[in-house]
Amino acid sequence: MKKITLAAVVLATLLSTGCAVQKDWSATGGSKSDGTIKLSYQVGMFEAAEVSEEQGINLATKRCSAWGYTNAEAFGGSTQVCTSPSSSGCNIWLVTKEYQCTGGE
Repeated sequence: MKKITLAAVVLATLLSTGCAVQKDWSATGGSKSDGTIKLSYQVGMFEAAEVSEEQGINLATKRCSAWGYTNAEAFGGSTQVCTSPSSSGCNIWLVTKEYQCTGGE
């Protein structure tokens, strides 16, 4: 009985915390005239996303440099939009962060 109880507790913990999954930012929008870049990643219902802020700033800076800027800075925070709703919640979230191009232009 102890083993079953322990297994149930471990399973409940895993389901409630989700699996840690490495996610990479990808460019999903932006405006050359405003000097802004939008980067996003998708995360599933039972996933605990781990993202690299360094990877995000590097990608945003690379995109900004194509427009003549030298750097990029993240605006505060990020937004989450459910892209796959279900009766039990949201299956997939799209997380987006916006960056401001700086220097040059």
